[in-house]
Amino acid sequence: MNVVINGEPENINEETLFQLCKRFHDHPNFIATAVNGEFVTVKERPDCRLKEGDKIEILSPRQGG
Repeated sequence: MNVVINGEPENINEETLFQLCKRFHDHPNFIATAVNGEFVTVKERPDCRLKEGDKIEILSPRQGG
């Protein structure tokens, strides 16, 4: 399905936000996620089913200054 991840069009096979996070990050519990502008908690990700055209934000903390 076609979605937008962090502003970039992407074709994905994952059905849930949990699956998508595992694909992009080794430690998916240490990232923040939103779908269509709504924050999605770690506990909600397995039940968050993705749909065609969803806008997904995946943010990870950075160190430095």
